[in-house]
Amino acid sequence: MGGDPERECCQGPNSMGVEETIALSGEGSCIAEARHRTAAFLTRAAAAGFGSTVSERVLGLAQLVVSELVTNACKHAPGPVLLRLRRAEAAVEVEVWDSHPEIPVAERADPYRVGRHGLEIVQAVAAEFTVLPEAAGKRVTARIDLRPSA
Repeated sequence: MGGDPERECCQGPNSMGVEETIALSGEGSCIAEARHRTAAFLTRAAAAGFGSTVSERVLGLAQLVVSELVTNACKHAPGPVLLRLRRAEAAVEVEVWDSHPEIPVAERADPYRVGRHGLEIVQAVAAEFTVLPEAAGKRVTARIDLRPSA
């Protein structure tokens, strides 16, 4: 995730997309920060002229996906987490990098299981979901469709 790890933001209305990379501490409090920064990013992207304001539904889904992915990273990987948000023409991409090399796998649906439903939720609401190993850790990406019919 090149560039300034604290922040890469808003390339402008004529670019292929608008993105921001946010360095998070990896502590529990960073989950709420990630949700807040996601809402602020989507608002700034629209104000910068890249697309219209996202619907409340898409905003809620983006914050849910961010919350689940950052929670998993904080819970299972030591150290900092990088969150990259990207607004493209038809989607919002949420990408989370953490230092743990293990590739997460959603468990089989079990209505009696308490907890551990995060990946199931993300896979249910995301148009695309990928996990890629990195030289150090892994990168988990979820793409949320902006179209109203999605």
